[in-house]
Amino acid sequence: MDEQLQELRKLAARAENRKTETGIPRVAMVQGAIPAHRLAAIYDPMVNLILTGGKTMTVGERTFHYDPATYFVMSVDLPAIGSVHPAASGEPYLAVSLTLEPAIVASLLADLPKPAGGGLYELGFSVAPATEELLDAWVRMMRLMDRPAEVAALAPAYEREILFRVLQGPHGWMLRDIATPGTALSRISATIHWIRRHFDKPLRVEALAEMAALSVSAFHRHFKAVTALSPLQYQKRIRLLQARAQLLAGAGNATTVAFAVGYESPTQFSREYARLFGLPPSKDVARIARNLRVGSPRA
Repeated sequence: MDEQLQELRKLAARAENRKTETGIPRVAMVQGAIPAHRLAAIYDPMVNLILTGGKTMTVGERTFHYDPATYFVMSVDLPAIGSVHPAASGEPYLAVSLTLEPAIVASLLADLPKPAGGGLYELGFSVAPATEELLDAWVRMMRLMDRPAEVAALAPAYEREILFRVLQGPHGWMLRDIATPGTALSRISATIHWIRRHFDKPLRVEALAEMAALSVSAFHRHFKAVTALSPLQYQKRIRLLQARAQLLAGAGNATTVAFAVGYESPTQFSREYARLFGLPPSKDVARIARNLRVGSPRA
């Protein structure tokens, strides 16, 4: 495994201090001290493999830590707050990721035996140790950065192999369930997509429960089991993250942005914004801008 990790680190070392595309569909890499405000975000479903350093992710009230040769699977769109740190030797944080495409997972499942059981009441985010077979598939995938003419022919096969290795791991049920119509996770995922698209609109839990074909009480249980948040808390996180992005982009002041993301009270917006990010909107944006100017990783 050490040789595979070393090769992956060498291949991914060309990444920038942000999400960096590789030229391979759905595969990205990142390294360095990523500003903290960029790590407070809505994360798309993905498999993320850490190569150097470490990362902490907080989803709802639960916090996960992962180190080199571990990976996390995020099966649904989740608002999370992360932080990264370099290795003890000083080497920068380095990771690669594969964005999940349910249709590709579904096509792979069609070729595999149907497993027994399932993970019904588990968080849609978890950490697991990488296996030698998983790392080997990642090495062959990342080598394609230097062989662009081979990407179209070989990347789909390597992507299926990475997904196959994850399916064999402790969190494979998450991949199965997001790609299998009718599972609780796939139905909750559909309501999550609705909230993301309509985050600025009033939320009716009864309508979402009907969409998921669940009773209101069962919907609440399933939703919180997967996201670590209630539906209303999830919407609030989405609104606040969107508001912060709009403020940083100069799309308006705190009041106009509050209304734009669905708040009826600017005072309530400022109070909830400060509770999540530690400062009121104007002071938070000023802090981020100041830290970016001085090049601080704590931005």
